[in-house]
Amino acid sequence: MKILFVCLGNICRSPLAEAIFIHKAKEQGLKVEADSAGFESFHRGDPADPRSVAVARAHGIDLNGHTARMFNARDFDHYDRIYVMDKTNYNDVMGVARDDNDEQKVDYIMNLIYPGENRPVPDPWYGGKEGFEKVFRMLEQACDILIKDLALDHLPTRPPDHPTT
Repeated sequence: MKILFVCLGNICRSPLAEAIFIHKAKEQGLKVEADSAGFESFHRGDPADPRSVAVARAHGIDLNGHTARMFNARDFDHYDRIYVMDKTNYNDVMGVARDDNDEQKVDYIMNLIYPGENRPVPDPWYGGKEGFEKVFRMLEQACDILIKDLALDHLPTRPPDHPTT
């Protein structure tokens, strides 16, 4: 299974989701591939935000070595599932989708916990340490469900309750 996580700048939320997911998959002995991407070219090539690195480290997860990159249409060819953090990310990814097959790969990450509700993961950029911790906990809960589904080999081909916007 190949999973891509997407946020705006690819320096806060999506690299956290990627690192949490990879960490948990390794703990379970699952063979997965994960990456993250964003839509803000300003951060292309940047490392993860130091606050994301710190919150990950506090939970025993290494986020060093991350380099922000831009989402592109080829990501639909490479990844089985694409999880976005909020409505803007969803609209950005769907704007690049070429067909129904691409669109069926996209879902809000929080729909793993709250199917069909399209709840956002708030951008912690202005939220201070508490905001990063809150985002970490949200992403950890979602990744726990994703890992459980993968471990049980029951991950559906299509996301349940596929969002319309």
